[in-house]
Amino acid sequence: MRLQRLLGAVVLAASTLFASACAINRASGGAEPDANLTAIKTVHVVHAKEDGRNINELITQQLTQMGFVATTSADKRKDVDANMTYVDRWMWDLTMYMVELTVVLRDESDFPLAKANSLHTSLTRLTPKEMVQEVTTNLFKDVKK
Repeated sequence: MRLQRLLGAVVLAASTLFASACAINRASGGAEPDANLTAIKTVHVVHAKEDGRNINELITQQLTQMGFVATTSADKRKDVDANMTYVDRWMWDLTMYMVELTVVLRDESDFPLAKANSLHTSLTRLTPKEMVQEVTTNLFKDVKK
């Protein structure tokens, strides 16, 4: 009987630890101290070679909804105020889901002006569209339009 209680306590502690370790929810973002994001009106989203899910299209749509003139293709452009690069990371937990999205806004010399990140593990997962909304909102959070 004592061994069963001990085993039950160990299983309960392990499951609590496992469940809490799987629930990570983190979002961050902002501009470099000397970056002037208010001057940015046109943004080009550079399609990541590894992205087979067209996250670039979601980012472009979200930027357009936010009032930017946004385009996307595989190459950087020089005729825009900024290029945006991104890295999407996916995991399997019964289904594939985006676990992390990082976007970087870059000037014409490829210098990072601002960066935002969203990380949601299985228990706090968001849709790709929601993660795009989160990173773009955090990226431009200090910009008054």
